[in-house]
Amino acid sequence: MNILDQKFAEFHELPTEEKIEYFSKNGRLFDMIISQQLNREIIDNIYEITNRIRHISKTRAGSFFLQNILFHKRVMLYFAQPSSRTFLSFENACHILGMKTSEIRDARVSSEVKGESFDDSLRTFSSYTDLIIMRHKGQDMAERAAWLMNTRTNRPVPIINGGSGSDQHPTQAMLDVYTLQYSFAKQGGLDGKTIMMCGDLKRGRTVRSLSYLLKNFEDVKIIYAAPQAFQMKEDVCSFLEKHKIPFHIETEALDNVLSEADAIYMTRIQDEHDAIAGESGKTDTSRFKLKPSDMTKIRPSAIIMHPFPRRDEIDVAIDSDPRAMYWRQERNGMWIRAALIAYIFNVHEEILNY
Repeated sequence: MNILDQKFAEFHELPTEEKIEYFSKNGRLFDMIISQQLNREIIDNIYEITNRIRHISKTRAGSFFLQNILFHKRVMLYFAQPSSRTFLSFENACHILGMKTSEIRDARVSSEVKGESFDDSLRTFSSYTDLIIMRHKGQDMAERAAWLMNTRTNRPVPIINGGSGSDQHPTQAMLDVYTLQYSFAKQGGLDGKTIMMCGDLKRGRTVRSLSYLLKNFEDVKIIYAAPQAFQMKEDVCSFLEKHKIPFHIETEALDNVLSEADAIYMTRIQDEHDAIAGESGKTDTSRFKLKPSDMTKIRPSAIIMHPFPRRDEIDVAIDSDPRAMYWRQERNGMWIRAALIAYIFNVHEEILNY
């Protein structure tokens, strides 16, 4: 283990509250690494910024205004793990704000294939750009990138986590919360709602991040519906208990709890994290898939969500049901990420005052 590995290991063992301080500058959000960084004030602020950007962009003059907000900034999209929606939504969010983008979408076309370290690659990216948005299959790599920028370089640039291992995907959680707030705007908002999450909860970074983010809302209840082999890990459950957020674990069948949910968040099995190929297939997941016949059990006011990609956990026939919000949820990603970038660069007041 080299000296950087040792120093990062020490940092990684710090309590979450202490690590969050490293991701801020002058009391402001600098990096976006984990959902625990966000409080209700920031969430509501970004929600408002998102709505303003959507509204302003509808006109040619508004779009021109937005494209001049950050036209002097450059972004590196470092996606060392396959991605469709997250990459495209971030790329287009940057374009909305006029930012110039560079990209590496496969580590095999970077100098890492020659043996360059992750740390040296990140420092190289920071030499040319003002923001690094990254996705990596390795656990805690976004956290390492932010630690590196904030402690080991004289030119720190913000890091946004676009998905790191099976740990967290905070911007997905932000767009999920935005979708929930938007969908329940006429029903008192997200406060007081029951959110059900179904699928591979153990390795699903989207549901882990969303669980952390829900602590910012009042009287929220969570239902985790999955076979025991894919149930939520103890760290998230302990977090919910600490913050007195009630949750129920369902391991028998999805339809046992469908009628209780205001939002049903479906996810696929994350078999890319299998230690042995085909390992996930040994668990029967047939009772945790959403079928057209299940729709009669779901509340008329409820919504159905999915972070994509999907396989067969939601029947395509459900796409035409007005409660299916996953395509709108997908589109929301571009807008919320544009708002987040504007917030990090502290230009959001210009947008709000337009």
